[in-house]
Amino acid sequence: MKTATRDKAHRAAAAPPAHPADASARSRGVLEALLRLLPKHWRPATRDYLVLMRMDRPIGALLLLWPTWWALWLAADDFPPPHLLVIFTLGVFLMRAAGCVINDYADRWLDPQVERTRGRPIAAGRITPRAALVLFGVLMVLAFGLVLLTNAMTVKLSLAGAALATLYPFAKRYTHLPQVVLGAAFGWSIPMAFAAVNGGAPMTTWFQALPPLCWLLFLANVVWATVYDTEYAMVDRDEDIAAGSKSTAILFGDDDRIIIGVLMGTFVLALLMVGTRAGLHWTYYLGVGAATGCCIWQQYLIRERERAACFAAFRNNLWLGMAVWASICLALALQHS
Repeated sequence: MKTATRDKAHRAAAAPPAHPADASARSRGVLEALLRLLPKHWRPATRDYLVLMRMDRPIGALLLLWPTWWALWLAADDFPPPHLLVIFTLGVFLMRAAGCVINDYADRWLDPQVERTRGRPIAAGRITPRAALVLFGVLMVLAFGLVLLTNAMTVKLSLAGAALATLYPFAKRYTHLPQVVLGAAFGWSIPMAFAAVNGGAPMTTWFQALPPLCWLLFLANVVWATVYDTEYAMVDRDEDIAAGSKSTAILFGDDDRIIIGVLMGTFVLALLMVGTRAGLHWTYYLGVGAATGCCIWQQYLIRERERAACFAAFRNNLWLGMAVWASICLALALQHS
């Protein structure tokens, strides 16, 4: 009897946790509080599906939300139409959830070999790959349903966005630039936002709906996403090398801080060009200054390439994106006052 009890305790201690190591403690607490509202026998499976969609780690959704909101405000040259704001905000969370599901499906061979990710539901065997694919399909259908509430131009662009979201998780097997693919996938909401705001009028051309400002903002986001996802990849670099995965963190090697610094400078320059091309009020440049300060702070954090510090640098991008959005809102409000 004692031996069986010890074996059971050992298995419980060895089992991967319900929440991966990189889960947000605050979001995890909210999730657990909401789960207590469900019948007890539903809670474990519901928790696993919510964790699979990264509901215990909302920072990724916010990193997708900020550039989407940058685009909506700049495309409208003011507060965007409320129905588009709702559609795109809900779409961000659905697409980010779908992206996480297909990412874990694609990484089911890699995640068990990485300390930070071995507790994820598919890697730990709590959700089957087939069930994950079904969930991915449901989320994509819901997101596409939202896009159908916009216009034909946006619907056409959404097909390319869906392809990018599906392609990204598999890119790390074949190229050292999956972070660039992620930037394109995360940034595709920018041309979609411009098309939703500007593309509904009769006889509107693609060039009119998607002006140079749109693509400048898109390129800025690709560079920014490459920066923060490289910082994120630096956390797992040694384990990724051992597992045969690829990333910009591995590609950059010992020159990672220098290359990240160059990319940061390019991103800040792109933000300055966005301000001049859009003719934004001078208060916008306060946000660019805040973004520059965040970049300097991140460089300080990653100076020793310690795992916790690199992850902290990645998380700091939440405030960078919010600062840029707030400055766009303020500049547009003052221009129209």
